[in-house]
Amino acid sequence: MEFSLFVHMERLGSDEPQEKLQEEFIALCKMADDAGMRAIWTGEHHGMDFTIAPNPLMTLVNLAHHTKNVRLGTGTIVAPFWHPIKLAGEAASADLMTGGRIELGVARGAYSYEYERLMPGLDAWEAGQRMREIAPLLPKLWQGDCAHEGEFFSFPPTTSAPKPAQSDGPPIWIAARDPNSHEFGVHNGFNIQVTPLWQGMAEIETLMGRFNDACATYDGPRPKIMLLHHTYVAADAEDAELGAQQLSRFYNYFGAWFQNKRPVQQGQIAEISDDEIAANQMMSKENLALDLTIGTAASVTDRLRRYEDLGYDEYSFWIDSGMSFERKKASLARFIDDVMPQFQ
Repeated sequence: MEFSLFVHMERLGSDEPQEKLQEEFIALCKMADDAGMRAIWTGEHHGMDFTIAPNPLMTLVNLAHHTKNVRLGTGTIVAPFWHPIKLAGEAASADLMTGGRIELGVARGAYSYEYERLMPGLDAWEAGQRMREIAPLLPKLWQGDCAHEGEFFSFPPTTSAPKPAQSDGPPIWIAARDPNSHEFGVHNGFNIQVTPLWQGMAEIETLMGRFNDACATYDGPRPKIMLLHHTYVAADAEDAELGAQQLSRFYNYFGAWFQNKRPVQQGQIAEISDDEIAANQMMSKENLALDLTIGTAASVTDRLRRYEDLGYDEYSFWIDSGMSFERKKASLARFIDDVMPQFQ
């Protein structure tokens, strides 16, 4: 099983300089590169200080100047916000600029907050249909002279300009959850990204089962599957408890953004009180300590062995957590020094 880092800039208060957040983001990415992680993944989000990432391709091109070997992936592009010709060309351009290091994760998106601002009236169903029309067009546009007549897009023969540095174009990964999305990704020859969020081992097993079922009905080479999971490698049991508490707070804010009911000002959602957090048993620190990859290096290693035994090809250390840079850095350092060597 290979390892990668999933990371964004995240701004918890208006007093945090964004220039400092950018420096800290790059520092974490350099740690991943120096440690020999396979890839760095960063996503696309708009108007949210919770996750600052308006154009992941721009971010990845910049990271190419600060890293040496690590692959650079979008985790993920929100497909319905793009025209396929534009996405194919910009992804190819990023691949050219980075010397062929780009990988392209593609998803339908998750936040109605973003839908109502960038594409008013869009819902999750239409977003998924747009993603399913766009993703298979990308390799055809990179190959060249692709014409298309579809439900959402129509265009005469078009070739991506430039063409990507990688001969077959950047590898494409589809963010999948339900059986149909696994089948769509696998049957198009794409790799799969899965995110069980807070739902624990049962969901991790279910997602692998859906991937295996899709592979069983596909005649081509078996794609890869990546597990993206919130991770905190603690110094000791007390530190692990604090990590679970902080991730509980993070998930309360994640849920609030997803529900899109609280007011937002200057890119920040209205504060969630301690009482509200305490009342949310689903996201309690006790539940998250069980369901996320949280613990000392030894216990995290044991969890990763279980994921590897299930058949996951890549484990992505999701470091966004609302924690300080110092705590993120210390956790990642323990992962690099004490966990990764157990899998080499």
